[in-house]
Amino acid sequence: MKSIRSLPCVIALASLFSTVCLTAHADDIPLGSNSMQGHIVSRVLAVDPANHQVTIEGRDKSPVPIQLTDQAKNLHNLKVGDTVDIHVVRSVAYVLDTDVGGTPGVSKESMTIRATKDNPNPGGEAVREVKVTSKITRIDLKQHEVTLLPPEGEATVLKVEDPKLQERMKKLQVGQTIDAIYTEVMTVKTSR
Repeated sequence: MKSIRSLPCVIALASLFSTVCLTAHADDIPLGSNSMQGHIVSRVLAVDPANHQVTIEGRDKSPVPIQLTDQAKNLHNLKVGDTVDIHVVRSVAYVLDTDVGGTPGVSKESMTIRATKDNPNPGGEAVREVKVTSKITRIDLKQHEVTLLPPEGEATVLKVEDPKLQERMKKLQVGQTIDAIYTEVMTVKTSR
């Protein structure tokens, strides 16, 4: 999983311009996205409901402890030998705000959806979203560079090498913002 601090640095103009022509007049222009997913089916080796901890079998058969929050319900229904099906999707999307005057910042949201009350097996879905907004503070068309100010740290200068992308730089304006939106969805199902 990528560190939130590195997200502003990940916003390379090559990916930023490669999927969109910046002549649109919408408030927000999707610039591109990247995602990856993982899936594991394992079995429960140990359950400690009092400490909200479950140990599952790793890919190499070694024990993998998982620390849960106190929001984990129905752990008393989970038994050694139960099957655990975990599916994780992580994605990053980039969006250009065509309005001028935005400010750098970070916002975080999360939610949990539990298994239905009719299902005695623990499980559910957890969603987390982090949005990092960086502001365009300088555009140097001669040097083919764009300077982004992230919410934390120093400004980052991005060099655009591709001549086609350099041409598209003329559409940018100082004061526009670029959002990097990181989303993680984890779905857990258990069965006997």
